[in-house]
Amino acid sequence: MKALVKPQVQASSQFLTFLLDEQEYGLELFKIQEIRGYAPVTPIPNVPAHVRGVMNLRGTVLPVVDLRMKFRLPPIEYNKFTVIVIAMVGDKMVGLLVDAVSDVLQVAQEAMRAAPDFGSAIDTRFIDGVFQTREHLAVALNLERLLSDIELTVPQAS
Repeated sequence: MKALVKPQVQASSQFLTFLLDEQEYGLELFKIQEIRGYAPVTPIPNVPAHVRGVMNLRGTVLPVVDLRMKFRLPPIEYNKFTVIVIAMVGDKMVGLLVDAVSDVLQVAQEAMRAAPDFGSAIDTRFIDGVFQTREHLAVALNLERLLSDIELTVPQAS
């Protein structure tokens, strides 16, 4: 009797890719709740500059982080391509302001490359790796390491 050979299942993940200053970044799709067109947010005093403020999403107030500012990229005018990606970071929801959404890609585990080592002078803990898109390399971000609790906490009215 012949033994059944199970086909090997290739582990992969889906990523939402988006642009910041013409560089592609990726977030695991299962962390994305929705994508919304840009709308002005309510500024909050005494928060880091890249925390643009808060928005109301169907009764839930959540912080909005401008990833351009977080990555110290030059500011731009928000336009018709600017979107707010609503993502889960741990058990909190956050809005991520990005230049534009690119694609949803299936990335095989073996296609993910380790984050480059820039030495101890540059913090790359928030990079899970890099992967090939249709045109260039995209940087896979780890939101839990990228955003601190301060950025994710919405000030409560007293």
